[in-house]
Formats: sequence, structure tokens, C-alpha cells
Amino acid sequence: MNVDIPEGKNPIEHVWGDMVPGIGPAAANFSLAVYAHTTLGLREFEAARLRIAQINGCLFCLDWRTERDGDKVEDDFPDAVEHWRTTDAFDDRTRLAAEYADRYALDHHGLDEEFWDRMTAHYSQTEIVELTMSLGSWLAFGRLNRVLGLDAMCVLPGH
Repeated sequence: MNVDIPEGKNPIEHVWGDMVPGIGPAAANFSLAVYAHTTLGLREFEAARLRIAQINGCLFCLDWRTERDGDKVEDDFPDAVEHWRTTDAFDDRTRLAAEYADRYALDHHGLDEEFWDRMTAHYSQTEIVELTMSLGSWLAFGRLNRVLGLDAMCVLPGH
């Protein structure tokens, strides 16, 4: 842990709430909104989320599986995400979601016209904005939890 947590305090609640009450709760609400209000398909959503988790190295994010109406991605899905370029487990939208996550986190200056032509052929403008906001949330908050050493203790509220 890279921040001091008072004895008896929940590390997540302390860092995300007590330490920065003007920022933490708003950040947590944004983080939760990505899950509560997404319109993206589960496989696309999870491919992008897991790719960011793999890049960030956030232990909790790597273990988490988004569930919708009792459905989750298959157990070997994280391996397919890691090999998003070559897996035969993805349709075009799912592969693009993983690619966008990878490039968003590692080479956002390299998002060229060819990439955007492919994205707009498979995603609506609204879906692109939603996916971009989701990527930003996962990148920022997963990395925050990893850097501060909270990722081994992280539990999302309501889960």
C-alpha cells in the first residue's frame, strides 16, 4: 500500500472518500456509471475493459467479470483479449474494442484515419463516445488503484 490507512478504516472508502471528499465520490460515481448505463454489448465492453486491466496490471480489474442478467464472458476470454490481434474468438466489433483499448492506453497519437474508418464502419458515433469515456474511466481508476496499491483490496460498491 502506498498511502497510509488509519487502523480500522476500509482502504477503498478511505482513499476514494475520506481523503478527497470533493473528488473521490464523483470519481466513484463516474466509474460506476460506466457499468450501470452502458449500451455496449457485453463482449465488446469486456474486451475493452480487460485490455485496459491487462495494460494497467490492476489485480482486481483482471479478476473482475462484468455480469449482465446472469451472463458473463467465457473463462478463456481474458486470454483471447490478450491475443486480440490473432484470436478467432472475436467478431469485428469485439476485436476493434480490444484494439481501441490497447491503442488508447499505449498509442493514442497513433489513432489514424484508417483506424477511425474501421471504427465508424462498426460503431455509431454515440457508441464511440461511450466506449471512449469507458476507456478513460478504466485507465484512470484502474491505474490509480494499482499505483496506490489498492487493487488487491478493491471491491466495487454494490457488488
